[in-house]
Amino acid sequence: MVHDLRMLLRRSENRAPEPTAAILDSRTLRSTPESGSRGGYDGAKRKKGSKVHAAVDTLGYLLALHVSPANEQEREHVGRLAQAVQEATGESVELAYVDQGYTGERPAKEAEARGISLEVVKHSETKRGFVLLPRRWVVERDFAWASRFRRLVKDYERLPTTLAGLHFVAFACLFLQQATAVLGTGP
Repeated sequence: MVHDLRMLLRRSENRAPEPTAAILDSRTLRSTPESGSRGGYDGAKRKKGSKVHAAVDTLGYLLALHVSPANEQEREHVGRLAQAVQEATGESVELAYVDQGYTGERPAKEAEARGISLEVVKHSETKRGFVLLPRRWVVERDFAWASRFRRLVKDYERLPTTLAGLHFVAFACLFLQQATAVLGTGP
């Protein structure tokens, strides 16, 4: 349903139904007693929990999602996420914008094996305060959208597949709301 709504919304914005570029990123959700042993410690964010790896198109529509312990690095999940993106889009994605957590030869090779080249969007050296990074802000906006759903603020689930599935349910709700606004059938 999420993928059908994504294609509908892309067509409403005069875009091809399948994207050619994606944005990959992750966020760490704090663990709860229910999430149990899956929780790992993310030293960069100083949180114990699960890491949600997401891929969105350049308009912010969810393409793929994967859940792992927070102590695992982003670069370890590039291959799996790239494979899921290609399955969801019919192998149309050629380029993925990523942050510096995805640098290295191995992630680039894993993405290239699936037909995707990685482009790292870096912070400028003269950064002071908040800086909006090109392309990457789109996935951060999606994480903010997901955090509006109480069930997705922390990792309350026993199974990682349940957590991933709840993200798809949340995005289906968001896309339905956007589709009704675009089609003019809403209240």
